[in-house]
Amino acid sequence: MVDLFAGPGGLGEGFASCAGENDKSRFHSLVSIECDLFSHRTLLLRHFFRLFPSGEIPESYYDYLRGSIGIEDLYRQYNTQYHEASKSALQIALGKETHNYVQRIINKRLAGRRKWVLVGGPPCQAYSLVGRSRMMGDPDFESDERHFLYREYLKIIIDYRPPIFVMENVKGLLSARIKGQPVIQRIVSDLTTPKAALGNDTNGLAYRLYSLAEDELPDEGIDPRLFLVKAEEFGVPQARHRMFIVGVRSDINVRPRRLRRHKAPTVEDTIGHLPAVRSGLSRGEDSPEAWRREIVALATTGNLRGQLNGAEHADAIINRIRRLHTSVHDYPIERSSARYPEQTTKPNRVLTFMCDSRLCSLNAHEARSHMASDLRRYMYAAVFAEVTKHSPKLSDFPVSLLPDHRNVALGTSGKMFSDRFRVQLSHEVATTITSHISKDGHYFIHYDPLQCRSLTVREAARLQTFPDNYKFEGPRTQQYHQIGNAVPPYLAAQIAEIIADVLDSMKDN
Repeated sequence: MVDLFAGPGGLGEGFASCAGENDKSRFHSLVSIECDLFSHRTLLLRHFFRLFPSGEIPESYYDYLRGSIGIEDLYRQYNTQYHEASKSALQIALGKETHNYVQRIINKRLAGRRKWVLVGGPPCQAYSLVGRSRMMGDPDFESDERHFLYREYLKIIIDYRPPIFVMENVKGLLSARIKGQPVIQRIVSDLTTPKAALGNDTNGLAYRLYSLAEDELPDEGIDPRLFLVKAEEFGVPQARHRMFIVGVRSDINVRPRRLRRHKAPTVEDTIGHLPAVRSGLSRGEDSPEAWRREIVALATTGNLRGQLNGAEHADAIINRIRRLHTSVHDYPIERSSARYPEQTTKPNRVLTFMCDSRLCSLNAHEARSHMASDLRRYMYAAVFAEVTKHSPKLSDFPVSLLPDHRNVALGTSGKMFSDRFRVQLSHEVATTITSHISKDGHYFIHYDPLQCRSLTVREAARLQTFPDNYKFEGPRTQQYHQIGNAVPPYLAAQIAEIIADVLDSMKDN
């Protein structure tokens, strides 16, 4: 496997976890390229981890997860593996300036191998719906290089003629346009005949493109919507919709099978048995007592019943809030917990994929701090969701809990950002974990009103199906950012099985 725009390694992790005979991985990561500093550090650590056979991970790795030793000590103890990982996990910004350098690296690492796959996708920002709305009116938008980074992907395809590739990108590709033309149609055409896309000879290299989720209509051309994969339909506890395009070189007469649909666990199934932790107070004293005082103030915040304006759920919400305020002994005290939970009594394929029986401590399960006013909004929102089974809109909030924001009037009228505070419902899959989680937690409120907080890094990682022994490097904000931009490894593992079957079917000569 050669992995471009690798991020923290979600696609690569899924491919590496695709096991064959004797529980041995069917894929080996020859090269993974990522330009971001902290994503690369995460990637490097995981490449290091995967150099040890299954069941033979050194205890020092778990010491590092516990914080008993530093990463320098870990790498020093296993210097050979560290240097090998450094050859495959590379920090490089793909582009014209680095193309020849990357070409030499891939040449050396591939060393004439025939059965391999190219995976990855260009950065998403310029294709995302939110990204485009923010760039409206920017004269440099259409010339933004991020629109055309996929051409670097094309150059690798032309240089190395991979038997198969997997390109991933955001759903926004379906509606993105440049100079009035649909971006996706251009990309589909380019991937079908890569040389023609770059003005080279059109003969000698072509790919058939396939969907992983739907059957294509014969002789009807390619409908780009067929490339959309809804992760929740394939066991991922998150409504994440992304484009996955599989290209098979035209001389390989194999049609990849489709992903097999199966039920995803709920949010509660996935994170509900992790230790309860409380949020912190971002201003003033932060102690369990001060935190509780701020939350209990919700019960005396104006006339809640009157502000709910006779809504049918008003009594149930107010009664639930009052009961919570009399249950002070049930509130969590600690802001973080390293206690690794026992296996849930409701095992599922995703939890089996994520759990590690050798772990004795939980990593990155620490709550963020929030303003006192947000604590009360979070508790109210979680209670509302518990009672009504759906997350509140701004129009469902009492006036006294509305944020002091210039767009709040538009939000309460339903014109924009009406779901500014979004609870992750316990009985459903999560909404899309995006990189925005690195900025604030308003869209990622925990369903338990006693905890009054947004999701921890570990909870976000679990909803993205990263294994519990996966360590994200860098400050917490950067850890959230990496998780939000990643491909769910559990989904990637299922894709890897399909790709492995295609490669296995190739003739050896």
